[in-house]
Amino acid sequence: MSNLNELELQNLRHLISAHSNIEKKLTFYSQQCTDSNLKQMLEKDAQGAKRSKDTLMGFLN
Repeated sequence: MSNLNELELQNLRHLISAHSNIEKKLTFYSQQCTDSNLKQMLEKDAQGAKRSKDTLMGFLN
């Protein structure tokens, strides 16, 4: 594990939480969407948020 101080750890947790929420919301929106182009864009952005979240989670190991 990286030597993160308390503030860095708190900020990292905040970022992980934010990306997780973004992923969930975009996934929900894409499921509700009827426009195929918009649906595809939302799905792609949700996947990007998940990748970012996973990358940030890697800093906790």
